Amino acid sequence: MSAVAQPRRTRNSRLVRALTAAGTGAAVLALPLIGAADASAAPSTTTAASTPATTPAGYPNNLDGWIRESLAIMAEKHIPGTYNGIHRNIIRESSGNPKAINLWDSNAAKGIPSKGLLQVIDPTFNAYHVAGTSFDIYDPVANITAACNYAAARYGSIDNVFGAY
Repeated sequence: MSAVAQPRRTRNSRLVRALTAAGTGAAVLALPLIGAADASAAPSTTTAASTPATTPAGYPNNLDGWIRESLAIMAEKHIPGTYNGIHRNIIRESSGNPKAINLWDSNAAKGIPSKGLLQVIDPTFNAYHVAGTSFDIYDPVANITAACNYAAARYGSIDNVFGAY
């Protein structure tokens, strides 16, 4: 083939190839990180479109609303705790993910993984369940209220918990 018929390579094509390879590499590196964020969460059965804007009690269906609804129930049942104490512990335990599940600690090794916003194990949830809340450990309000009931019995209040409990 003569030199005239051969496609001419420019420096730009080498740069484009390098940038494409770098972009692909970054995407490949990011995929495990994106997946890792959800690896500890149980699969969600609801979509954003089907998630109601409020809870049945009329609170916003988000972390703020779940905490506020739990505090209202706790006040009725004389369970101590504050918004800040609950919020601080939720962020440390689950980052606000109501479907969080710990599959690696000593509880998980025993077959009873910690679950939900405040990472409660099933026996603790059952023992400290608060009447009037769901029996679903992944229900945000039930999880918060049971965990606060447990923390009140063990530490005086969820406000006194500053680490794994």
